[in-house]
Amino acid sequence: MEKRFFTIGMAGHIDHGKTSLTKALTNVDTDRLKEEKERQISIELGFAPLYEDQEIQISVIDVPGHERFIRQMIAGVAGIDLVVLVVAADEGVMPQTREHLDILKFLGIKNGMIAITKIDRVDEEFIELVKDDILEELKGTVFEDVPFVLIDSLSKKGIDEIKKLIIKTLKEQEMRDVKGAFRLPIDQVFTVKGQGTVVRGTVYEGTVEEGQVLKIMPKGMEVRARQIQVHHNPAQKAFAGQRAAINLSGVAKEDLERGNVLVSSEHFIVTKTVDVAIRVVEDLEHMVKQRMPIKLHIGTAEVMGRIVFFDRNEIKEENGEILCQLRLEEEILTKRGDRFILRRPSPQETIGGGWVIDPQGNKYRFGNQTIDELEKKKAGTPKERITASLYEAKSLPFNELIKRTALDEITLTEFLRDPGFVSYNGKEYTLQTVIDSIEEDVYDRLKEFHNTHSMKLGINKAELLQTMQKKFPKSLLDFVVENGIKNGVFNRKEQFVSLSDFQPHVPNSWQKRAENMLEELKNDGLKVRYYKDYFAASGIPNHLEADLKRFLEDQELVVHLDEHFAYHSDIFRAAVGNLRAGTGAEFEVGNAKDLLDLSRKYMIPFLEKLDALGLTKRIENKRVWQE
Repeated sequence: MEKRFFTIGMAGHIDHGKTSLTKALTNVDTDRLKEEKERQISIELGFAPLYEDQEIQISVIDVPGHERFIRQMIAGVAGIDLVVLVVAADEGVMPQTREHLDILKFLGIKNGMIAITKIDRVDEEFIELVKDDILEELKGTVFEDVPFVLIDSLSKKGIDEIKKLIIKTLKEQEMRDVKGAFRLPIDQVFTVKGQGTVVRGTVYEGTVEEGQVLKIMPKGMEVRARQIQVHHNPAQKAFAGQRAAINLSGVAKEDLERGNVLVSSEHFIVTKTVDVAIRVVEDLEHMVKQRMPIKLHIGTAEVMGRIVFFDRNEIKEENGEILCQLRLEEEILTKRGDRFILRRPSPQETIGGGWVIDPQGNKYRFGNQTIDELEKKKAGTPKERITASLYEAKSLPFNELIKRTALDEITLTEFLRDPGFVSYNGKEYTLQTVIDSIEEDVYDRLKEFHNTHSMKLGINKAELLQTMQKKFPKSLLDFVVENGIKNGVFNRKEQFVSLSDFQPHVPNSWQKRAENMLEELKNDGLKVRYYKDYFAASGIPNHLEADLKRFLEDQELVVHLDEHFAYHSDIFRAAVGNLRAGTGAEFEVGNAKDLLDLSRKYMIPFLEKLDALGLTKRIENKRVWQE
């Protein structure tokens, strides 16, 4: 069985015994700062190993309970798999208990239990009152039916019971995705003498290996994982669900901060405009207004921004989900499905929280049409999300599809096997419907071109693609045309593309005059008039002259000597045959003049045409026949 890794969090009001409970469970005092010791409160996140066997490894995060350290609390619980909500028996539910409950709910943490601590300070009757108080507070939440454990951390009463319950619960729980791209939101940055910069955090997803090249986002700095530790023990790898400390080379401590994210790929999106679905707390004290400043907590990052509504201008009470947008002052790294918390910067309070629908939001109009579009985005299945992304962009590489759909590599690969999705050029993806649409468009353009320019071989491929590049990527257009040629829908001669069943021809209305002109050219043999005179004599209009000249040459009915003269192809071939028969391996201009009875004005263009066609090669004043 593959080993699984989990991190649990201790949450609750200040001084309700979270740190004492953590110490009783792990024998680790997570209050390590001098100020924490002096003030006897947790200021920073504390970490400790709880349990490990062949199947499972469990770590504990002890988060601060004081309202002034709510940022640290959110940063800590954002990456946990189970929460122990700590409530002191002598105080019961307090303001931070409620706020922590709201935060846990908005972050989508569903697994948990209640630890009623300090039970030595009250009698059993009072404990029952505290239980009722907690049950009332939990009513209607995901924690409504979670188990209770009575704890006295000093005497260790209830410690074995809650530890066993945590282990049992997590052994029945699915672990995070270890196969996707690695992501670790950084919650601590420090230096170790002789080692350099170290970052610490909970691995959200994926796996990291010692020596692996990583990126610090959203800064885009490239670093290398020099060493990895899990609870002070060296490790070759760290997996999703683990607490990990990673010694980084290539970066100074001063360049990093909590909220940066360590990742292994380009799949994640860096953005400042995010489409979201939010819910607000039930007892919101102050109205939330359109474009009001907000503080976004996502992962371990804290960023200022504004909230933008599309179907209202304010919120005071709202039980349902609200679709809206966050426009941020700084870039964040996120993907679809990420959970977050929204707080009011002043006066400080938790407004609500929710999840990311689309990390690359656009600017939308106010109104129900935008809400409808956001609803579609929100409800989309993986296949619908892939389809919508490809329909919008027409063609995307795999890495960009991961970003836009927020699907992991394995899921995306699986869904891309659907025949409705087409891979081309070894790296790009599109929809079969998009290919069909482009092919139909090309077909219509070629058909219209043939009707207008029936004497031309077709459209120059480069020009054809250029006319469509505003709507479709050039690589996709090229693929569709080449695929159409391969399948016999289109034809290509030299650089010209045509419909496969098209044959160049003179328009019916001018066919007779063209035939007369060609006959007259043939009758004149080798001593022709200027080529343009034949068109004029046949009554062929100027606007058709260029196309007809090209057509006659393409169809090998006429051979152009130069810009002034042309021969009927039968006459030209006969002249070449006579010249070859009447000369040896080489000849001079004079020999040719005598044989063909031509003046210099015809002879020189004729011989130069032979050179151009590769029939002869000029060497000084002679020409040599080429085999």
